[in-house]
Amino acid sequence: MTTAVATRAPLARQLRSELRWILRRPRTVIGLGLLCVVPVLAGVGLWFAVDNAGGPAGPGLAAIIAGNGLVLPIFTLFLSLPLLLPLVGAIWAADGLAGEANSGTLRGLMVAPVGRIRLLGVKAFGIATMSLFAVTLMAFVGTITGIALFGMDGMLTISGTTLSVGAAVGRIVLTILLVTFQMWAVAAVALAISACTEHPLVVMAATMAGLIVFAVLGAFSSLDWLQPYLITSAWDGLADVMRDPLPTEGLWNSTALAACYLVIGLSLAAIRLVTKDG
Repeated sequence: MTTAVATRAPLARQLRSELRWILRRPRTVIGLGLLCVVPVLAGVGLWFAVDNAGGPAGPGLAAIIAGNGLVLPIFTLFLSLPLLLPLVGAIWAADGLAGEANSGTLRGLMVAPVGRIRLLGVKAFGIATMSLFAVTLMAFVGTITGIALFGMDGMLTISGTTLSVGAAVGRIVLTILLVTFQMWAVAAVALAISACTEHPLVVMAATMAGLIVFAVLGAFSSLDWLQPYLITSAWDGLADVMRDPLPTEGLWNSTALAACYLVIGLSLAAIRLVTKDG
């Protein structure tokens, strides 16, 4: 007489399956495509501004951007961080739990022998990996566009110095890692919201509304005591990657604050999943 024993699926297979599931969704492809368009549009806009300023030898913007194309990927990442990148992360978080609950597949996953915490870990891994892929793809397109339009003589920092090409690439990689972590922190909070609803649109709307409220609160000088706790206020410190020498205090503070949001978001999502009815 044999007894049926519940076995766990290999973790590597679960992770690959999660990534394939995310990449096969049409909105993922559309979102990645739109992210790639941003640096192209920004580059073309700056190129026309340079042309109107009188070409590379002209004054103002033309003199700054000529030969400084490696700034474009950093510029576009900072430009997209307040709303566009968090929106994409919120979409993946919404589909990860609320979307599956809406389609009825989450119940099957929760009663399967995979463990609810492990299920959350797989979802968080998929969001983190896709966030890194999206930011890297955006920076890559921005780098190619910047080099094609403005050249590659190094990187002019806001401190007035010029970095070599190798150092400039290092700053781009650092920016990718920092922006990805911030994006993942926001997505973790969105994942907690996603665990509490079956409607993906609620997750996206709540996440974007929260970011807008944080930005508004950070604009009032009377609420300066609150700003150290607002993740959106810490994003201004990321501009330090464009300074020479590189100051680390602001970068560490923004990363530490994002880590707090990440832990809180994943913890709330875990509590909700553990207490959720099968």
